[in-house]
Amino acid sequence: MKRSAGLLLFRPAAEGGVEVLLGHMGGPFWARRDAGAWTLPKGEYEPDEAAFDAARREFTEELGVPPPQGAAVPLGEVRQSGGKVVTAWAVAGDLDPDTVVTGTFTMEWPRGSGRTATFPELDRVAWLDLDEAGRLIIPAQRVFLDRLAERAPDLPT
Repeated sequence: MKRSAGLLLFRPAAEGGVEVLLGHMGGPFWARRDAGAWTLPKGEYEPDEAAFDAARREFTEELGVPPPQGAAVPLGEVRQSGGKVVTAWAVAGDLDPDTVVTGTFTMEWPRGSGRTATFPELDRVAWLDLDEAGRLIIPAQRVFLDRLAERAPDLPT
């Protein structure tokens, strides 16, 4: 079973509540989709790596900046539709999306052509309020937003 770990960065919203930093998945499969095509910065890890260490590593790999050093609030895990189990932590911080330099991946494209192309792992990053994030995030990951919202009054900022 594949496992991924990630960090859900959050900050206070100007009008109250919180905003979260999500990325739109890059590559040709997601290019024309918006709803259900956003994710927290995350990535796969091997059984011998601690999930939280992987989450911090993947944050840096996917966004090109180190994660904040603040307290990490466990958000648990979910199983996505493809069977991958994702574990997440919420961390307070602020990040200018314009400073992000996302990692890339290479795949055969068009499929069956024998040619390869390189795509960004995340083709854009944005701060979103919880309602908008809930509309855009991969459906299985919505539970992380719900868990963050439940804990919002007690979260470190």
